[in-house]
Amino acid sequence: MRYYPINLDIRNRRCLVVGGGSVATRKVMTLTDCGAMVTVVSPQITPELRELADQKVIVVKQRHYQSSDMNGMFLVIGATDKKELNWRIYSEAERIGKLCNIADRPEACNFILPSVVSRGDLTIAISTSGKSPAFAKKLRKELEIQFGEEYADFLQVMGEIRKKLLMKNHAPEEHKPIFEKLIKKGLLEMIREDKKEEINRLLSDVLGKGYDFDSLMKNRD
Repeated sequence: MRYYPINLDIRNRRCLVVGGGSVATRKVMTLTDCGAMVTVVSPQITPELRELADQKVIVVKQRHYQSSDMNGMFLVIGATDKKELNWRIYSEAERIGKLCNIADRPEACNFILPSVVSRGDLTIAISTSGKSPAFAKKLRKELEIQFGEEYADFLQVMGEIRKKLLMKNHAPEEHKPIFEKLIKKGLLEMIREDKKEEINRLLSDVLGKGYDFDSLMKNRD
C-alpha cells in the first residue's frame, strides 16, 4: 500500500490554493466546507471565488504566485494549467515540509485526494492511488446510491446517545454492547423508513427514559 490513509482536521488551519479556475474553485469549496482559512493566489479568478472573497470567506491575492505565499501555510494545493509552475509549487512545498497536492498530478504530490461520499459525519473515501480517477468516480456514484441520508441521521442519533452516556459517567467500555444492540435491533433501518414510534420504543427499551428521536436530532450541526 503506497498511501497512508488519514482524515485531516483543517479547521482554522491556513491553506493556500494557487490557481483561480474551475479546478481551484472546487478545491476551495471543499477546504472551506471543512473549516479551513483559505488564501487563493491567481491573476484571474472565477466569479464563485470572487463572491467568496467579497463575503470574506476567503482571501484572494490577484497576482502571480510568490514563494513567500507559503509562509505560515499548513497545506498547499496547486491548481494551475502551467506545468512548470505546478512543479515549482510542489518543489518549494517539499523543501520546507508542507503538505502539498498538485491537481491531477499524483507524481507531484506528497498526498492525494480521494473521491468522497459524505453523509453527515459519515465519510467514505475512495482512492485508486492515482491510477484511475474515472474508476474512483464510478465507485463514488455507486456508493452514493447505496448510502443515503439516513446514515447522517443515524450517526447524529448515535453521537448524541454517546454524549449523554458520557455525561452520566458511564465507563466507555460499557457503551459497546449498547450500541451493538441498537444496530442489531435495526435502528438504521427504522430511520431509513421514518418509523419514529418504533425508533422511540427501541431507544426506551435499550436506554430507558429520556431518549427520543426528535430530541436527539435537535443538536444537529
